[in-house]
Amino acid sequence: MSQQEDEDREFDLRWADQAEHKEPSARARMLAARWRENPPDPVPFRPDPGPAGPRRSSWVSTAVVLGCVAAVILLLGYIQTRAPY
Repeated sequence: MSQQEDEDREFDLRWADQAEHKEPSARARMLAARWRENPPDPVPFRPDPGPAGPRRSSWVSTAVVLGCVAAVILLLGYIQTRAPY
C-alpha cells in the first residue's frame, strides 16, 4: 500500500465493527485462561444489605453544621479583637 492510500483511507468504528475477526483483549484472554482451570463461583447481582446503623435526622445534621460554622466565626472574631495592632 502506498502512503497516499493510507492517508485517504478512513478508519472508524463502523469499519472496525465490520471486521470478520476481533481479537479479545489481554484481560479477556487472561480471565478466560484462569476460568478454564478454576471457574468463578456464582455471585448474586446485589448482595443482601448489611445491618443498618442508626440514622440521624436531617435537622440534627443541619444543626451540627451550623453550630460548627457559628463556633468558627466566633473564634475568628475573638482572635481578631485580641490581636495587638
